[in-house]
Amino acid sequence: MRTFNWGIIGLGRIAHKFAESLQLVPNARLYGVASRSLDKAQQFAAQYDVAHAVGSYEELLKLPDLDVVYIATPHSEHHAHTLLCLRAGVPVLCEKAFALNTRQVQEMIATAREKQVFLMEALWTRFFPSTHKALEIIQSGAIGKVVHIAADFGFTAPYDPAARLFAPALAGGSLLDIGIYPLLISKFFLGNPTDIKAAGALTETGVDMNCAMSLAYENGATASLFSTLAATTDTTCTVYGSEGKLLMHSRFHHAKRLTLERPDEAPQDFFFDFPGHGYQYEIEHVQHCLEQGLVESPLVPWQFSLEIMQQLDEVRRQLGVVYPGE
Repeated sequence: MRTFNWGIIGLGRIAHKFAESLQLVPNARLYGVASRSLDKAQQFAAQYDVAHAVGSYEELLKLPDLDVVYIATPHSEHHAHTLLCLRAGVPVLCEKAFALNTRQVQEMIATAREKQVFLMEALWTRFFPSTHKALEIIQSGAIGKVVHIAADFGFTAPYDPAARLFAPALAGGSLLDIGIYPLLISKFFLGNPTDIKAAGALTETGVDMNCAMSLAYENGATASLFSTLAATTDTTCTVYGSEGKLLMHSRFHHAKRLTLERPDEAPQDFFFDFPGHGYQYEIEHVQHCLEQGLVESPLVPWQFSLEIMQQLDEVRRQLGVVYPGE
């Protein structure tokens, strides 16, 4: 079995989780890491026994035998760093949100298509066993026709105008950081909405502290979605159907428990345990795609990421959130 050599661009908190998850995949190796600080890259490499630590992203892409790069920089940098990799012919798994806006995503996809290089947004939720089971339950008709979805994601973040979560230059705000998860799960189960209504509260820096979304779908279903940096929420997703409901327990985007409830029946629980943080599922999927010679994922195709970004753009438009340079 072939071993894939991974690189990581951007060595913040999520990069550590990804590095730990790589250790759980037998045919994956963390081969090189890059930071604008060589010292930071060397410390990260020492922690995870990585062969190559470099102080520039360009240098990482010159490493021999590099198979794929995980981009873990802030949202504001995803577009530039993805293009850097694609133009060098290196496959990319880019952390969500994929970019700042639809225009950037379109350029990323066009470049991947032109260069025939693999590109996928790191929507790790799609690959969890609990998500697969939830889709199976809903598609089987076990809860009848989906009528409404309610999903939330919130945590309390101390307000600091210079921090990533609140800095417009880094594409801060609740929506792109965590609001994408309720939006994502509604798209998994209901597809694209025909109408979006959004309301929120902005911080002094102009990014969203709270974001509430109401979505309507062609089949008559609706969704109520919410994200916030001002409160800790249940972080659950409930799918209400004409013949029952399905609860994805906290935190729903990597749930370890689902509960199916139907009238006059005892609730049915489904449990899913997994080691570590769970990024190994998307890692395994990316490697499978690369083994097959694919340039896009059949589970998270480019069009899916483009449509999610179009929805994020519309929500931001209604909230009045604009990032520098747009």
